[in-house]
Amino acid sequence: MMATRSVVCDVARRYRFASGIGSNSAALLAAACYRHIIGRAARRLTAGVFAFAIGIPAAWAAASDEIVAARFVDPVARYGHFAAGPAHEYARIEARTGSGARLVHVLPETEVFEDVEPRLVRLAGDQPQRLLAVVSHVRRGAALMLLGIENKQLVVIARSAAIGTPMRWLNPVATAGLDNDGIAEIAAVITPHINGILKIYRQSGAKLVEIAALGGFSNHVYGSAELGLAMLWEEGGRKRLLIPDQSRMVLRVVEFAAGRLRETGRCVLAAPATGAITDLGEGTIEITHGAGTQRLRPANCRP
Repeated sequence: MMATRSVVCDVARRYRFASGIGSNSAALLAAACYRHIIGRAARRLTAGVFAFAIGIPAAWAAASDEIVAARFVDPVARYGHFAAGPAHEYARIEARTGSGARLVHVLPETEVFEDVEPRLVRLAGDQPQRLLAVVSHVRRGAALMLLGIENKQLVVIARSAAIGTPMRWLNPVATAGLDNDGIAEIAAVITPHINGILKIYRQSGAKLVEIAALGGFSNHVYGSAELGLAMLWEEGGRKRLLIPDQSRMVLRVVEFAAGRLRETGRCVLAAPATGAITDLGEGTIEITHGAGTQRLRPANCRP
């Protein structure tokens, strides 16, 4: 039928051109032709839209079901350590997906989120975004918790071993592929107020497993909601961690390679670090301390 109508249209166009607009027969044939052309175009457009709609549902679904934002809710006082200041202990975490769905994970009475805000992280390119948070247990102290969506529920995907003592806390530094192997590591300073230890973790099933450690760090002032006293710094394709020492008077430059942590440089600060480190670009950072701010070039920090 479609082939016949196409031939009729072609004949109509030729006949109308040859015999003039005044021909009723040609006009009728032309009208039928135009209806056919418009109908065919509409069908093609509809088919194209339909094919587009059904051709990428997996990608759209994955994007819409992914976590795009999160927050802690329901502040509580049942633990009472408040490493990050009053009101920064919470009973629940709430996540929002790209489609607008809101999911909540509620902790048992023995735990709180002792944290300021959840961190959106992706541990591998083929994995969805997860949430990284600090959770504290009334008897075992703090641990890292990784949460994600499974069966449309916000659940615990993995967690690290707890410090082992109540009222002991940890502060994450960064989540990144520190050794450029395609798998992200999680860096955190354990007990930053007491002989702080920088530890590197990788996910292994339901566990965040410690794979490297180095002592002598502090990336937090007790009672402060500012958790950004350390940062990931990248230059020339190399990733390094910038973290104050235990006194917060020296900024240490640390590299993770071949499964080990190694200090590559130190820069002395004018006063103890108290605030966030900011990357100003072109190899320069700015750090806030007790005397104001100080600009440094980490590449110039020597061992």
